[in-house]
Amino acid sequence: MDYCKKEQDDHRDGAGDVTEWKKVAELRAVVEAQDPACKCVCVQEEDDYQLRRFLRARDHNVGKASAMVLKYLQWKRELKPGGRAITDDEVRGELAQEKLYMQGYDRQGRPLVYLFGARHFPARRDLDEFKRYVVYVLDRTCARLAVAGSGNGGGHQEKFAAVADLQGWGYYANCDIRAYVAALEIMQNYYPERLGRVFLIHVPYVFMTAWKIVYPFIDDNTKKKFVFVADKDLHATLREAIDDSQLAEDHGGKLKLLSPAINNTVVVS
Repeated sequence: MDYCKKEQDDHRDGAGDVTEWKKVAELRAVVEAQDPACKCVCVQEEDDYQLRRFLRARDHNVGKASAMVLKYLQWKRELKPGGRAITDDEVRGELAQEKLYMQGYDRQGRPLVYLFGARHFPARRDLDEFKRYVVYVLDRTCARLAVAGSGNGGGHQEKFAAVADLQGWGYYANCDIRAYVAALEIMQNYYPERLGRVFLIHVPYVFMTAWKIVYPFIDDNTKKKFVFVADKDLHATLREAIDDSQLAEDHGGKLKLLSPAINNTVVVS
C-alpha cells in the first residue's frame, strides 16, 4: 500500500482554499467575541494555521471549533502560564525510562517519534507527571515542524509521524489505560490535526485487549491514522515511509537513537 500517496491525496494537508480561510477568520472573530479577555493576547498568539487545525478537527463547524479553541486557551493558561515550556526537571522520571525518542523525519518531511511500549511501567508512573510529559513531547515535536517545512520535504509541514514498537509489551507489566486515554485526550483536544500517522509494530495479540478499551476514546479523524503492521510487512512498510538514514537501527535502519537526556540536554533532531 502506498502510504505516502494515500496521505498526499488527503486534502486536509493542502494549502486551504479561500472559503476555508474565510472560516478561519470567522472562527477567530467568534472566539474573541465569546471571550473578550482573549482578544488582545490569547487568540493573537495562535496563528491562522493553528486555528485552521481546530476548524478541521470539527469538520469546519465554526461553533464546535470555537468551543474547542476556548477550552484549549483555558488549558494553556493554566498549564503554561505566560507561554512557559515544560522543563526537563518536571518530567525527569519519564525521561529516565528512555521509552521515547524524538529523532528523524519520514519521506514526507514529518518529524518522527519512536516509542517503545514495553518501557512504560504504570506501577512507577505519576499520572500528573505523565501528562506533563505528553505536553513536553508534543511541544518539542511541533517545534521541529519549522525545520521540517524548511528543509525536509519543503512546504508548510504541520504533522508528525510515529513508530510505536510493542515488542515485549505485557498486559500486567505495561498496560496503562488511564495514561493512554490521557495522552489521547491531550493530543486530540489541544494538538488537533498534528498527528499524521502511527505505525504500530511487533504488536502482541494481548495488546488488542487494551486496544479495544482505548479505541472508543479515539475520534474518527484520528482512528484512521493508526496502522497495524504485520511482521511479514514490516520491512517494506517502514521503508516505504521512512528512508534508511532516518529509520532507527532498532528497526533495521541507520539512525542511532540517542538517550532522550544527555548531560541534561534533551536530544531532538
